[in-house]
Amino acid sequence: MSKQTIYSIFTISLIFGLFLNTSYSQKGQEVGGYIGAAHYFGDLNTDYSINDPGPAIGLVIRQNFNERVSLSGSLNYARLSASDEDSQNNFEQTRNLSFFSNTFDASMSIEFNFFTYIHGDKRYYYTPYASLGFAVAKFKPQTELNGTKYDLRDFNTEGQDGYGTVSPGLAFAVGFKWDLNYRWSFNAGLKARRLATDYLDDVSTVYPDVNALTGGPDGISAQLSDRSGLEGFATPGKQRGNSLNNDTYVIAHISIVRFFTQLECPKVSKIQGL
Repeated sequence: MSKQTIYSIFTISLIFGLFLNTSYSQKGQEVGGYIGAAHYFGDLNTDYSINDPGPAIGLVIRQNFNERVSLSGSLNYARLSASDEDSQNNFEQTRNLSFFSNTFDASMSIEFNFFTYIHGDKRYYYTPYASLGFAVAKFKPQTELNGTKYDLRDFNTEGQDGYGTVSPGLAFAVGFKWDLNYRWSFNAGLKARRLATDYLDDVSTVYPDVNALTGGPDGISAQLSDRSGLEGFATPGKQRGNSLNNDTYVIAHISIVRFFTQLECPKVSKIQGL
């Protein structure tokens, strides 16, 4: 099944969920916070390893339209990192690159409950959910060399003329939520960001001519570009990363959310003559 087909099915489901089953509609807001663990996937983690998690925290707010559909927004922080030392690939181990980044993002998504979910109801107090939307992320790839921390963007490690450190991306999530009581609920899940950049980790294309690098004094740019320690390893034009595969990060989280608005009561028809 293609991505376009999946998105179409998801959109149709949201439309039906929004306009059907509204007799027990519970419009209202939910606000909460979460803690979790963040994992980066990209050129410095091609094995999709999860052995280097970083802390993540965030805030979430939902506008519930009914028991199926919500508009969900969030503000998120994640500490992302990876190192070629952890790779099982011989080339990557020799490449010997690493990065870390304090990453912030804001997202807005449409969220769909797979089961009927009504706060305070003894039958409909839990549901799996999924969401799809957009995010904007701010990142800052850094690394350490001989005990000194460097902002990698400043050193043009691939000979590029800089790159943006703010990127849009797709935001999608899956999870499970259930009521602790009428006001409070517990959520657990995974949220992911598929960015429109491949420079979250400062690795994307090919090795430049290190002799022509101009970022930074004392040959620091060349040292940050080629950390293999092998003569002739980083020849100009040799693959350094894969520019066809943009970077992604995922946050596994648990959260506590509070429901603020009263349930809507069903409308009662007026009795004529009374």
